[in-house]
Amino acid sequence: MPTPDEARTVARFLHALSGGPEVRRKAAARELARRDPLDANELVGDLISLARGGWAPASCVLPDFMAALEQEAEHIPHVEALRRLAHVQSLDAVADLFAQGPAQMEMDADAAARADANAFSQSLGHLKQQARLTKDPDTLSRLATVSNPSVLRNVLINPRLTEDLVVRIAARRPARPEPLIEIWKSPRWSVRHGVRRALVLNPYLPPEIGAKIVPLLSATDLRELVASSNLHPALREQASRLLAESPAVRQVSDSPAPARRPGPHGLD
Repeated sequence: MPTPDEARTVARFLHALSGGPEVRRKAAARELARRDPLDANELVGDLISLARGGWAPASCVLPDFMAALEQEAEHIPHVEALRRLAHVQSLDAVADLFAQGPAQMEMDADAAARADANAFSQSLGHLKQQARLTKDPDTLSRLATVSNPSVLRNVLINPRLTEDLVVRIAARRPARPEPLIEIWKSPRWSVRHGVRRALVLNPYLPPEIGAKIVPLLSATDLRELVASSNLHPALREQASRLLAESPAVRQVSDSPAPARRPGPHGLD
């Protein structure tokens, strides 16, 4: 069974990896995949506790583990068992990560497609190219309202895009879930606190995504989630539990970990 000291070792290793969020996300997935489900849950629970306690390496790599649970699920053989076993282990902070069901509010897909067609007469290929290359902020702002996720994916890599506009896209209502998920997947923008906050406070975001953002938020944000009657009950309950828990449930010293790397288990 992993210990908080082992969680620190893993966090330090991933934190030191070069190559950006995608490399760390895949390394996090390999780390979860190599463990049995009980140990994987313990590791995630310890990382959440360490991050909530303010330990910087855990705070830096926790988003990679949250992304891995969703975006790399096919590479984690026992991912479906994690939620069930987290309940058995009384690891509420881990079980909460696997919220399910529809978003609190939903926008009809046909209505969204009709709105796109009424606003834009160009082909999808032209819209995607324009979204990626335009230098005009007004055009970029208009393209950011398209519900087609492939268009927004190109908006998100436009070098003229600003955080302010991304926050507005993330907060836009009504909205289809697909564009919101594209923002969450963006390595450039999903790390921004304002973007995360706007996403999780949007009742059109699916709860399985929101649940993986909640542990990354500040106590002030969590209190706002708890007070919001528009959000999915599972997210409000998750925020409430995180606020009620001690910032560091399992205290350990911050002394250097033993001189070993987590490999050769797929992390090297």
